[in-house]
Amino acid sequence: MGKIQLVIDNVRRFLKEARAELRKVTWPTPKEALASTSVVIVVVIIVSIFLGIVDLGLTRIVRLVLS
Repeated sequence: MGKIQLVIDNVRRFLKEARAELRKVTWPTPKEALASTSVVIVVVIIVSIFLGIVDLGLTRIVRLVLS
């Protein structure tokens, strides 16, 4: 029973400390969250287009070399 109680005590302490840390977090407002999400979506689209162009170019170069 001693080991089980030790585990239970450790879990309780962990949850208590985790809750205390979550109270310290500065949560974004809905407006900030929307702005951040928009930035991420735009960056993903730009990087996707760039990688698509690079892939297309490299594919054409490999086809020219191999044929």
